[in-house]
Amino acid sequence: MAVKHALVDVAPLRSSPAFRRLWIGRVFSGFGSQMTLVAVMYQVWQMTSSTVWTGAVGLAQAIPLLLFGLFAGAMIDRVDRRKFYLVTTTGQAVCSALLAVQGFFGHLPVITVLLLVAVQSCFVAGGGPASRTFVPRLLPKDQLAAGLALNRIAFQGAMLLGPALGGLVLGRLGVGGCYLIDAITFLLAFYGAFGLPPMRPEGELSRPGVGGVLDGLAFLVHNPVVRGALLTDLAATVLSMPISLFPLINAERFGNDPRTLGLFLSAIAVGGVVASVFSGVFTRMPRPGVVMLVGSAVWGAALALFGIASNPWVGLAFLVLAGAADTVSVVSRGTIVQSNTPDVLRGRVAAAELIVGQAGPDVGNMRGGLIAGATSGLVALVSGGLLCVGAVALVGATTPGLRRFSTTTSVEDR
Repeated sequence: MAVKHALVDVAPLRSSPAFRRLWIGRVFSGFGSQMTLVAVMYQVWQMTSSTVWTGAVGLAQAIPLLLFGLFAGAMIDRVDRRKFYLVTTTGQAVCSALLAVQGFFGHLPVITVLLLVAVQSCFVAGGGPASRTFVPRLLPKDQLAAGLALNRIAFQGAMLLGPALGGLVLGRLGVGGCYLIDAITFLLAFYGAFGLPPMRPEGELSRPGVGGVLDGLAFLVHNPVVRGALLTDLAATVLSMPISLFPLINAERFGNDPRTLGLFLSAIAVGGVVASVFSGVFTRMPRPGVVMLVGSAVWGAALALFGIASNPWVGLAFLVLAGAADTVSVVSRGTIVQSNTPDVLRGRVAAAELIVGQAGPDVGNMRGGLIAGATSGLVALVSGGLLCVGAVALVGATTPGLRRFSTTTSVEDR
């Protein structure tokens, strides 16, 4: 019975057919998106043999999110979110289909491929926040954390297995085959979206344009619990993101063995999957704020310990721990943000979450690289991990509402 209690809570899949259909669509479209990412990187490299151009793939994905995310969030809070999601999902599917056509038949310039990726990312900037507003409307409050944990499993499963599957398809069917499979997976995303009820925002609609964006930013600034949750995320990513340091740590400490590097890159994902499978342990806890703060602090401490570990297997164990702590923090943060955000603001807050989730790791990897260039990989990892722990402790100490927040108390009672 104790083991069953610890495993991921699948009650949302049983109790809500609409959530179940949406989740199935998320699983398959997530795999397709990861396959497309591998295919784009491979195609751009084959066309240019330039790391500058492969790096531009990341920019093509990130810039539309940063430029349009908040405005898309304001639009989401003015319209039927189900219809908006259907439009943006259609746009993503069309872009994948166009990538497939050029992959099979075209010899387009590399800038055209990147333009298609950027256009698709514009639709993601709208569809991503829209989809985040659905879970609180589809599930009762006591199943919200479990639903977010199930979404996390879908995301991590795609991250862990999607690139490997993409590599196999590349070898058999080429880049066009990867893009085509991605386009086909959107049929299941449509299956999930068409099963949703109407999703008009509850309450006063967002002001159009900049006014609506400013209203959303004002809520983020003045709501201490939501602000503290996002600051905790930034502390974990900006101060201690380790991915850019893995090659240097591998060279400094472990003889530049490519097999070790590959394990480093997989260990965090493995930890995240394990934590998701056993997410019942923490999703049933009544104080997600405390859980999030502890998870974020463990993330930073585990990365600092990885930095000083001389044995590669011990280092891998710390990375697995870091990945598990990251999942605990992400799911708990989602529960906090969703529970404390009025429905009419959920689109804008979800857009801000998406931007923080995109920009934070990028800035953190750059920070780590700069510090490592001036000192060493060990200093960059250990200092970043300790700074993360300190920043998380500061957020917790200065945000008592975050520590006291309980899922057993309604928003109106706080």
